[in-house]
Amino acid sequence: MADPRELTAFVRGLRSVRRFDAARPIPDDVLHEILETGRWTGSAKNVQPWRLVVVRDRERLAAIAGLGEFAGHVAGATLAIVVLLDQRRRSRMFDEGRIAQNLQLAAWAHGVGSCIATIFPEANEDALCAWLGAPAGTSARSVLSLGYPADVAATRVDEPLRSRIPLGRLPLDVVVGEERYPDGGQEA
Repeated sequence: MADPRELTAFVRGLRSVRRFDAARPIPDDVLHEILETGRWTGSAKNVQPWRLVVVRDRERLAAIAGLGEFAGHVAGATLAIVVLLDQRRRSRMFDEGRIAQNLQLAAWAHGVGSCIATIFPEANEDALCAWLGAPAGTSARSVLSLGYPADVAATRVDEPLRSRIPLGRLPLDVVVGEERYPDGGQEA
């Protein structure tokens, strides 16, 4: 097994990529490995409430990009993976996050960048579900754009988004508490 510190450094190294190299396709074997890793994601009661749709069509990617305020990166992706979930499952949001993270980490392991796009409002989700032929009771809130990063700067937040997306991470003592709500290192 790999060194645990190397593995945790890899997980911490995951970055969102919003600009992709249009000239570099994702090989089928790499996409298969990404999807296979997603398939093995755990879920509540192992119900595996997701279905995944791979979208490569340029017109469809552009249309999906218009379905969410921060979904513009989907238009320039090599492909997108739409995460469809059964709305009746109470754990669907948790399970949705788990599979999205695993797909992103699997892609990153192959040097493929990704970014989550949230589809909203609900009418946009409904439209996406209809385009994809999803059955009633299905949600399509998350879409992952995938592709090889356009350049080194593609792993950084572009200037127009910097004022709207917080950068960096909160200190550990702000997010973790022992036996009680974290006090951010402050005396209670």
